[in-house]
Amino acid sequence: MDAQNIRAALYTRVSTEDQAKEGFSLDAQLEKLRAYCTARGWENAGEYVDEGYSGRKIRRPAYKKMMEDIDKWDALLVIKMDRIHRNSKNFMLMMEDLNKKKKEFVSMMESLDTSTAMGRFVMDIIQRIAQLESEQIGERVYIGMEQKAKINGGMLGFNIPYGYDYVNGKLELNKTEAEIVRQIYSWYLSGKSTGKITKMLNEDQSPTKKGGFWAKKTVAAILKNPLYCGYIRWEEYVNKSDHDPIIAVQDFDDVQQLFASHGGHPAKFLSK
Repeated sequence: MDAQNIRAALYTRVSTEDQAKEGFSLDAQLEKLRAYCTARGWENAGEYVDEGYSGRKIRRPAYKKMMEDIDKWDALLVIKMDRIHRNSKNFMLMMEDLNKKKKEFVSMMESLDTSTAMGRFVMDIIQRIAQLESEQIGERVYIGMEQKAKINGGMLGFNIPYGYDYVNGKLELNKTEAEIVRQIYSWYLSGKSTGKITKMLNEDQSPTKKGGFWAKKTVAAILKNPLYCGYIRWEEYVNKSDHDPIIAVQDFDDVQQLFASHGGHPAKFLSK
């Protein structure tokens, strides 16, 4: 391929975590990529910018648009390997697509391109190292959350539970939803099954968190969540929390005993 006629697609990305890192700003990336094109005599065929997106996912608008425009460029240019993908499988799938279309991939900072066998080999090695780093970061986050759960619990990154709103970093009672939670516990303690409770909630058009229909697994999850009696659970750790409980600890324990007596799988008893 004549270097003078190469049309390059310039791709840049920063995740939320990258925003504060020197040298990873979108403007800095674009400036370097434009200069690289000029130095090699390449045509800038388009600039594709994803701001605030993780490299572990492929659902990025600019990335998607760039791949849709694949017939408009000859080479995909990035400043660094991990700007395009931080997952080895996704990277290899992308490379398969590029190879089918006879497109090249160039990583500027690593001085690698796919026009040589050595470049392809080394690029695969580097991408696997990037994935390892990403996974190690995830492991460190997990360890930190586990340590926090062991010591004193607290909010550990879950979705806002039914019965509560999340206000200024704390769980606050949602009065309408909290009353429904109390009703669910009362019905179950009176002998109604989770299936019957689900049917009653839907017949009464009781609101769900997202406006849909109630399901048995949702009802069961509420009945087994110690959060409703003032505790926070993360994996095997259960800690007392400072949010307002909706039900008493004894009611929660009684519900778990009922689950066990019915042959089900209760949550951990808090007061035993």
